[in-house]
Amino acid sequence: MSETETQSRSIVLGPEDGESFWQPVPANGFVRNLLNQEKTGGAAGFSMGVQTVAPGCSIREHTHDAHEEVIFVIDGRGSARIEGEDHPIEKGSCAYIGRGLKHHFINPNDEPLSFTFLLMPGGLDSFFARIGRPKAPGEPAPEPFPRPENIAEIERETVFGWVDSSFDQKK
Repeated sequence: MSETETQSRSIVLGPEDGESFWQPVPANGFVRNLLNQEKTGGAAGFSMGVQTVAPGCSIREHTHDAHEEVIFVIDGRGSARIEGEDHPIEKGSCAYIGRGLKHHFINPNDEPLSFTFLLMPGGLDSFFARIGRPKAPGEPAPEPFPRPENIAEIERETVFGWVDSSFDQKK
């Protein structure tokens, strides 16, 4: 086999498999990192997982300068704001967000908003691991906790081009 070929394989994860991390404010939910190129040994670079945004919370506006993103809503409802335009999202909704587009996700409702994410190429999983706290199956949600002091550095080192930092100013 040449260096550019990969061996085909499959991975099947159960409902509690993968690394999970509680997320800091303003999302206050959790992320379950499922698959990436490192775990699959595949040829394509990607990160895939499930993100849950707590009721009344949001994911800050941001861009991915070198990444494309796909989300598929698996539970709840909210809004995907892309380039300033609000798009209602609910269970079954799917969104593709191209490189460099400003976007964020808002959950103004009383129930969690959960969606799968696919980021190409990968790296989003390492971001979530670096800013979050490990989550064990069945563990109750912690009290909201702040983002790391070096959040801007972590964002630069991972998958973000620009991030709305106004939230960080409101301590």
